[in-house]
Amino acid sequence: MYADESLIDVEKMAWFPLVEGIDVKLLFSSLETGRWTVLLKCQAGSSFAKHKHYGAGEYYVVKGQMEYRMGGAKTGDFGYEPLGAVHELTSFPEYTELLFTNYGPVLFLDDDDNVTSILDNSFLEELTQGS
Repeated sequence: MYADESLIDVEKMAWFPLVEGIDVKLLFSSLETGRWTVLLKCQAGSSFAKHKHYGAGEYYVVKGQMEYRMGGAKTGDFGYEPLGAVHELTSFPEYTELLFTNYGPVLFLDDDDNVTSILDNSFLEELTQGS
């Protein structure tokens, strides 16, 4: 079965807390492929801890700035993150809105590379259930 065609009024959607200082709106989630698309609202000084991509990802910086191993991504920049990419820290030095699509899970890791949490379509569906 394929996903139904959809049109979403994103402005009317609720924000959900993802990690401290970062909220999320789930725009799309595919049970068939594991792909998910989110809009992230990141407060100045917020960050994502060390993580590894178990699916390729793409992002577009709607506004603000993101700092990670590739450097600084600013308003209007597009980036691609391949399968297996590891990011030690992804930070937001100023208020930032980011459109992000991932083609599988993102695993968050501790200093010894043990998995501490998993961000995937199932987690996001549970987080935003009833929205």
